[in-house]
Amino acid sequence: MTRVEQIRAALQQALDPQLLEVEDDSHRHAGHEGARDGRGHFNLHIVSAAFEGKLPLARHRAVYAALGTLMDTDIHALSIRAEAPAKNG
Repeated sequence: MTRVEQIRAALQQALDPQLLEVEDDSHRHAGHEGARDGRGHFNLHIVSAAFEGKLPLARHRAVYAALGTLMDTDIHALSIRAEAPAKNG
């Protein structure tokens, strides 16, 4: 399973997102200090009802909690765009 697949699986299980986009941006950081240990750089866009009524910091904490040990073993940098579903009307 690739890192992107692992990230997607962890977030899908914990947050049941309506939208989940994960982009591996590691290639743009080759030679960067954080890339030397083999961990990657990722961009994340996630929309989940689990974020309803939560401030951005709480949303980010929920993402970090869902990713668990991946934050220590596979992810060096994570750009997060976490949103609650848009309300109609």
